[in-house]
Amino acid sequence: MNVQAYLFFNGRCEEALEFYRKALGAEVLELLRFSESPEPPPPGVVPPGFENKIMHCCWRVGDTQIMASDGCSASSEPSFQGFSLSLNPSSAAEADRLSTALAEGRQVQMPLGQTFWSPCFGMVVDRFGLSWMVNVVA
Repeated sequence: MNVQAYLFFNGRCEEALEFYRKALGAEVLELLRFSESPEPPPPGVVPPGFENKIMHCCWRVGDTQIMASDGCSASSEPSFQGFSLSLNPSSAAEADRLSTALAEGRQVQMPLGQTFWSPCFGMVVDRFGLSWMVNVVA
């Protein structure tokens, strides 16, 4: 069995994919737009103007696959609460690079620093409101 995160970006999925490509080296493995669906969605489910938005995609960071969509909500900001995605770089230098890239224009919740479990750990929230933990495994 495998558990994967599925993220909904409320109309900003394509922007998010480009950001994660630059910040994390993410690679898009699969992408399907609402207009490409073999079956049209039921009336009223997809907001007007979402025809070219992303219905489903799968992207990879390192060895991990994450799924995402624009969802069916046109609210202005995605809402990610109650969880964080965790990155496990092999060095403090890589942790700093990733943390800086993810926090661009947003907030650092916990600056990178030594903890009792890691030589380098920190937490950031990215421009989409997604919380990330950056943890160098000792």
